Amino acid sequence: MKLIVGLGNPGLKYKNTRHNVGFMVLNAFAEQNNYKFKNKREFKGEIYIDKNFILLKPDTFMNLSGDSVRKVVNFYKIDPSDILVICDDFNIPFLKLRLRMKGSSGGHNGLKSIIQNIGSEDFPRLRIGLGEPDENDIVDYVLSKFSKADLDKFKSLYSKTNDLIDEFILDRSIDLIMNRYNTNESL
Repeated sequence: MKLIVGLGNPGLKYKNTRHNVGFMVLNAFAEQNNYKFKNKREFKGEIYIDKNFILLKPDTFMNLSGDSVRKVVNFYKIDPSDILVICDDFNIPFLKLRLRMKGSSGGHNGLKSIIQNIGSEDFPRLRIGLGEPDENDIVDYVLSKFSKADLDKFKSLYSKTNDLIDEFILDRSIDLIMNRYNTNESL
């Protein structure tokens, strides 16, 4: 069983904010495939369950995402290597995809929470570049909404991210997926 987690913050206040790219990518994947999320209190999130994979959007807010992930991982006995976490990264150029097999949180509080809750750094993560903020306050930057132009550019990623998720579900080698989707330039 594969688990694909999109990180973000719940509620209309955070819709289309930079910190919610994980939710946005998972929503686009679900929409393309006509999957419908259901709110499951026992998992503290919105979830879609298939026989081969689970899509999860934690509703615990970013900094507590690991609590939701842990509940799903423990219930379905999912190995960390079968978890793909999708999140934002302001240290990566805008729209660049960076898939890694494992690693530290890199200062991302959602990843940090997941690592603490499942007790492992050995899970794939797809970081999506936001570009460096112009202003000094990182929190304001990641919680701000995309401009209309940037949102349109961001949506152009969905075909790539949808294909990447499909390949992960089909159990393609992470190295193969990394070679295909990690690029030196943004779109």
